[in-house]
Amino acid sequence: MKVAYVFATTTSQKILNTMIIPQLEAGHHGADVAGMFFFMDNTFFLVEGTDMGERLSKIADKTGMLLMACDQCAIERKIEKKLVPGAFIGCFPNLYSILGEIGGVDQVITL
Repeated sequence: MKVAYVFATTTSQKILNTMIIPQLEAGHHGADVAGMFFFMDNTFFLVEGTDMGERLSKIADKTGMLLMACDQCAIERKIEKKLVPGAFIGCFPNLYSILGEIGGVDQVITL
């Protein structure tokens, strides 16, 4: 199964940091993650030099997973030029286009 995650809530950090990232790093998440899209303050997860951002960047580099921050959210927080390598900013049309190019997804999970 191929999934995409949308991180939109304040509980996202704990779920991503203690469950999803360790599972992906260990290779036993149970689904192929096609991409992750981050909203509001969750865009800070993709900032270069942060533990979470660096770990996500390594996973994306290894797997080809999309990392995208909401463009408006990143710009409002003045981090659009501070994202980890491989992370992009964009909006839903960009997300749909890129996920479609990489073969689509079976399920989108919003956390």
